[in-house]
Amino acid sequence: MKTPENADAFRPTETSLDPRMSPKLRHEFASLLNRRAFFGRGAAGIGAVGLASLLDTDLFAAKPADLNLKSLGVLPSLHFAPKAKRVIFLTMSGGPSHIDLYDYKPDLKKHHGEELPSSIRMGQRITGMTSGQKSFPCVASMFEWRQHGKSGLWLSELLSNIGSVADDICVVKSMHTEAINHDPAFTFIQTGSQQPGRPSLGAWLSYGIGSEFKQMPSFIVMVSQGSGNKTDQPLFSRLWGPGFLPSQHQGVRFRSSKDPVLYLSNPAGIDQSGRRAMLNGLKSLNEMAAESFGDPEINTRIAQYEMAYQMQMAVPEVSDISTEPQSIRDLYGIVDNPTDGGFARNCLLARRMIEKGVRFVQLMHRGWDQHSDLPGQIRGQTKDVDKASAALIQDLKQRGLLDETLVIWGGEFGRTVYSQGQLSKDNHGRDHHGRCFSIWMAGGGIKPGTTYGKTDDYCYNIVENPVHIHDLNATLLHCLGLDHQRLTYRFQGRDFRLTDLHGTVVKGILA
Repeated sequence: MKTPENADAFRPTETSLDPRMSPKLRHEFASLLNRRAFFGRGAAGIGAVGLASLLDTDLFAAKPADLNLKSLGVLPSLHFAPKAKRVIFLTMSGGPSHIDLYDYKPDLKKHHGEELPSSIRMGQRITGMTSGQKSFPCVASMFEWRQHGKSGLWLSELLSNIGSVADDICVVKSMHTEAINHDPAFTFIQTGSQQPGRPSLGAWLSYGIGSEFKQMPSFIVMVSQGSGNKTDQPLFSRLWGPGFLPSQHQGVRFRSSKDPVLYLSNPAGIDQSGRRAMLNGLKSLNEMAAESFGDPEINTRIAQYEMAYQMQMAVPEVSDISTEPQSIRDLYGIVDNPTDGGFARNCLLARRMIEKGVRFVQLMHRGWDQHSDLPGQIRGQTKDVDKASAALIQDLKQRGLLDETLVIWGGEFGRTVYSQGQLSKDNHGRDHHGRCFSIWMAGGGIKPGTTYGKTDDYCYNIVENPVHIHDLNATLLHCLGLDHQRLTYRFQGRDFRLTDLHGTVVKGILA
């Protein structure tokens, strides 16, 4: 049908409607009957249906296997009763040397300086940093080792404080990954994929179990620079990003400066009541936009503005460690400067944050990429983290929080048994090694005082109980009451999950 040239004459105007209507109602009714508004709103409605099918977590998120879990105080989205309610991930960025810290190989001294046998290497792909070497001499650890606790856990002399909590931790010596360079390896352990773009581990947990406290985000990240390699690899914000999950699951980075969160404080000339009035007005505008366009991200934006307002009161309180007793600051090693933004202070802040209901706190400590001068650099790195890591376990335990808090310590891969560059009597480096490396876990649902997995005499290949990155993430989710195969999110027509198409819960380390 041909549209009349004077089609606009058929459009009702505010004056042609019933005069008994209020001016506001006449304006809205006229807008609804406006042909252009009709098609515009219709298109938005169709788009909203599509977006809802992609973004509605109630349609595609994990569902409980047992409705009686509600009576146990378990979140509706959980699949079974959890052992842990929260996670603190002590992430050692750069790849700590398992050979010098956790995986004791006394017989390696017999092969020190000898060429790594081809039967051990088996043609493994190596990085461009050592591929040009003509010689691959084996390097035994130059540090002393001793056993700790009733479990008799062997640890390097560099980890004497962690040795004091040996009976509280489980060391996994058989971790492995396919990635051999930092960015893909770190992206892999964070997101379950070597390719950027997937949601981070903390974002998945925020999506799966939500937040306990509305004044703080469910996922917080803190970064500290270590005493090791000062030119260590950069840490990009996408590593704690939400990927294709709704943006409310984005990790929030806390800084060590005066303002822990950027742009959280009111600017000059704006007081709290002014900020509240501005947010109320902005909320009204966003609600109108949400009604018009049906975009779920608009509602997320409203919630994020409100959380930022609530955080203005909560963040200064949780960040102020001056209220902690001197004995606690001494326990963590925060003695000289209570405002220091290093790893020790971040560990104490992590404990304070989980007490406020934060679900996932990730402390990223840089400096472990020791391609040269490993003996000197690793001494500095372990001095940074040894005391504070042990203190965190002790502090959580004495407060009754360890049983419900899963603590993880580890990096994205390990280091090679052969020397990178020239091997001398007191100096050497080690390249990246993904075939085997060590981490430890403690707390919520993990069997304490144990070791799991075994490597060969060269600390090069796994010979018993391998644990892949996907297995680690599957086990972590299991401790939190989530089935990794059922925690999914539909994006672009596919159901994604943290463990991709793989992953097996490591039952041997569960309590």
